[in-house]
Amino acid sequence: MSRILDQRILLLVISFSASVQSTKVLSEWKKCGDPECEKAMSRVQATADYLGPDCRYLNFKTGEEIMVYSKLSRENENLWTGSKGKDFGYFPRDAVKVEEVLTGEEVEVLTKETDFLCLHEDKYTFE
Repeated sequence: MSRILDQRILLLVISFSASVQSTKVLSEWKKCGDPECEKAMSRVQATADYLGPDCRYLNFKTGEEIMVYSKLSRENENLWTGSKGKDFGYFPRDAVKVEEVLTGEEVEVLTKETDFLCLHEDKYTFE
């Protein structure tokens, strides 16, 4: 009985660790086309297939178009955020090429905790 309890506790710890990992802040700062990060910054095209590690990431195939709304800055400049159809999430900037720049100025703003939560069907998923 003790062994089963130990295994359940271990599974609970692993599950909790995965949840914390999927909601951790990826950067304190981001660059946007406006202070609210609502204006699209650019249109890019995927140069490689990409499958993200969790639900915060945008998955895509080579050739698909993505609208970019923000770029993480300072400690994690490799990740951008954007949308493809109804899907929205983070992706590595080196997996895309810029097709069209839509705004000439970038505003650096603090990220929010909600920037790093999963969004499913217009609602946040708190893990």
